Amino acid sequence: MMASKAKISLFSILLAVLFALMVGCGVSEEGNEGKESTNEPADQSEETQGEASGDSFPVTVEDGSGEQVEIESEPETIVSVQASNTEIAFALGQGEKMIGVSDYCNYPAETEDIEKVGGQEMNVEKILSLMPDMVLVTTFHHENHAAVLEQFEEAGIDVVVVDDANSFDGVYDNIQLVGKATGSSDEATALIEDMETRLADVKKTAQQVEEKKKVWVEVAPAPDIFTTGSGTFMHEMLEAINAENAAKEEEGWVKFTEEEAVNLDPEVIITTYGYYVDNPENQVLEREGWSEVPAVEDEQVFDVDNDTVTRPGPRLIDGVERLGELIYPEVFSE
Repeated sequence: MMASKAKISLFSILLAVLFALMVGCGVSEEGNEGKESTNEPADQSEETQGEASGDSFPVTVEDGSGEQVEIESEPETIVSVQASNTEIAFALGQGEKMIGVSDYCNYPAETEDIEKVGGQEMNVEKILSLMPDMVLVTTFHHENHAAVLEQFEEAGIDVVVVDDANSFDGVYDNIQLVGKATGSSDEATALIEDMETRLADVKKTAQQVEEKKKVWVEVAPAPDIFTTGSGTFMHEMLEAINAENAAKEEEGWVKFTEEEAVNLDPEVIITTYGYYVDNPENQVLEREGWSEVPAVEDEQVFDVDNDTVTRPGPRLIDGVERLGELIYPEVFSE
């Protein structure tokens, strides 16, 4: 009886060993199915993730400095020292990776709770203490703080310089750069396509404008009045909605005297400083010597969110749509 039990026990052990070998070698169909159900989906998931982002690391990008930057792996933590770059990163779904932002980052709302790291003058110690995988900087930092950026690189931080943009095309280029550097190229393509489509819709709607209006833009109030000439976002936006920039003969951001501004006889006045000046519209309407300006006579003075018309990021399309609604409500608000 004991011998019989011993044989049965030995036979059971041999069967168990044989089954284990068959599963390990993939001989058993059942064993193969088991292996496929545990390993294959993981492999496919990795491939799917790569296809979804459109990126595989390492990647090499040419950044705003004109230099080639090799990024070994997708960054898990990012610091941005420019508000526009922060907005781009968030729009590309990289918000959860942001562990440091500039002192001037105010959008989206989540930036309020993220560590502040300075601006043009970076808090170098703070950034190094955070030890991000990547830091997004500007051409200003590249030109004025080269030694600091080198310090970041020596610490193992990928430094990506994002160029200064003054047109929609320039913003599209920056979105593509940040997208490729952070592993979100597909998201960048989708964002750009959406912006392009909305801008094209604005231009198509603007074809209904029958009488083009002359628009004066104030980016700083009296007595030191600054306006926007050609080669700026505001100029491109005004052209997109079929309006005339009153200061189109100037280039960039320029200073005007009140007399010079009044002599332009604008039909609409747009201010962009309501975030730090109370009731900017009323201040313009009540200026001495401006009463005969058509825009003042007709009370066509409006303030717009500065960040949506001067910050080179995804919200520029919101800015141009808003300008259309304010300047040509009969066309854009229908």
